[in-house]
Amino acid sequence: MPNKTHSLILSGVFIALGLVLPMAFHMIGGAGPIFLPMHIPVLIAGFFLSPMLALSVGVITPLLSGLLTGMPPIFPMMPIMMLELGIYGLTISLIRSNVTKNPYIALLVSMILGRIAGGFMVFVLSTFFAAKLPSALVFITTAVTTGIPGIFIQLIIIPIVVIAINKSNLAIFEGAK
Repeated sequence: MPNKTHSLILSGVFIALGLVLPMAFHMIGGAGPIFLPMHIPVLIAGFFLSPMLALSVGVITPLLSGLLTGMPPIFPMMPIMMLELGIYGLTISLIRSNVTKNPYIALLVSMILGRIAGGFMVFVLSTFFAAKLPSALVFITTAVTTGIPGIFIQLIIIPIVVIAINKSNLAIFEGAK
């Protein structure tokens, strides 16, 4: 049985990384939307946490970051990122627990579903809250094209990190899930 305290602490570590990485990237000239640094710890969290904790990390990270640093802006980007990143963590955790251990498949499916969820939130915000946003399809297309460097980094680095952690049996990751 997983240790709940251990899993909560690990969740906090991923949230902290999700706060610190974007600040580092923004210090080098606003590279956040290109390299997507907040996505990295959330995606990795999905590989090591239960679905609900991974979802929580994905929702809490942009919320705290927006409130503490102004990144992402509270409206309209914060709710979009909260849903998108929440779906990333949830999807990876569910896929890894129930479908396949292949990190590439889990990562790709979660990235696709997260972007679709972000597009859905764009639709909701523009339709019901009069947010001045592009259409959901334009938003998704722009997010993907702008974030291509970050997507490549995620597809290369995250599976390597996950495989290395799994092979190393690091004590900090034992007992999670």
